[in-house]
Amino acid sequence: MAAKCAAAAADLATGRPRKRPRLGWDVAPAAEAQIGTFCGQEVGGVASLLLSANHSDHTCSSLLPKGVARNASPPWREDDKDGHYVFAVGENLTSRYKIYRKMGEGTFGQVLECWDRESKEMVAIKVIRSVQKYSDAAMIEIDVLQKLARNDASGKHCVQIRNWFDYRSHICIVCEKLGPSLYDFLRKTGYRPFPIDLVRQIGEQLLESVAFMHRLQLIHTDLKPENILLVSSDYVKLPDSKDGSFSRKLPKSSAIKLIDFGSAAYHHQDRSYIVSTRHYRAPEVILGHGWSYPCDIWSVGCILVELCSGETLFQTHENLEHLAMMERVLGSLPRHMLEKAEYGFFTCAIGTIST
Repeated sequence: MAAKCAAAAADLATGRPRKRPRLGWDVAPAAEAQIGTFCGQEVGGVASLLLSANHSDHTCSSLLPKGVARNASPPWREDDKDGHYVFAVGENLTSRYKIYRKMGEGTFGQVLECWDRESKEMVAIKVIRSVQKYSDAAMIEIDVLQKLARNDASGKHCVQIRNWFDYRSHICIVCEKLGPSLYDFLRKTGYRPFPIDLVRQIGEQLLESVAFMHRLQLIHTDLKPENILLVSSDYVKLPDSKDGSFSRKLPKSSAIKLIDFGSAAYHHQDRSYIVSTRHYRAPEVILGHGWSYPCDIWSVGCILVELCSGETLFQTHENLEHLAMMERVLGSLPRHMLEKAEYGFFTCAIGTIST
């Protein structure tokens, strides 16, 4: 193991393409997406719009220039000004993967939906920007994903890594393809609250997944609806009025998995810097006390309230207002927390935060 780590470090330093042998967890068993199901009048989903099980390499072939081999690499292109990989739908990402569409984009890079010619399945490939700090973070995320996979034989808690490679100076992380995030589902349904039974099922899985990470001494640090994906894209339409004239969409299955471990930290690492997306940030993080496992639990609480209400619990972008909102919901913050605050302008005055 030490030799493998040393070799990986040498490759990272020299910029050579990184490859590794296939490991036992690269192709995990298909996830069981039926933890909780809802029955309705109509079933649909993104999956019905995607490729059928009989997908072949002929898909998107019309987009490729005549005379170009199906498995050939596309012509070399410069990255865009931000270091994002420039591609066209239908091109190959190595000879193994064919690009089907872009699923999303973030500060880290892009997520592409691709057809895996070897495993004969659709996968999600995170293509990291060719910027050193993001490449370094990606290597850390790969380490975390592999650790999670080794310890999660059922693959039910976190997204499963299938493979990773370096392609034209872009770290590419291949993972199983899942459904939409809880945030996307809320947004597409007008931010309508989930039924309480569905929230309970999601909450139970979410806490189990967080406990699984914590047992491995890992802290996610960025739990939010965007980083919790439904396993299935399918949904049901349920009557939403007595006469059935209105309906609402709900996930057909409540099965979820955690994603995005780029900010995950081991318990023994430095824990004094700011973590978590603002709305899900724990008070000890805001006050500069440092943080540990409880910061994940705080985020879970904020997420569950949001699923029940359809609204962000703490909608703010300013520290003092954020703490005041917490006091409005939970009562006065403990005096010792305020007195130990890293920032001198926090004081406690008659149960409110003031300057």
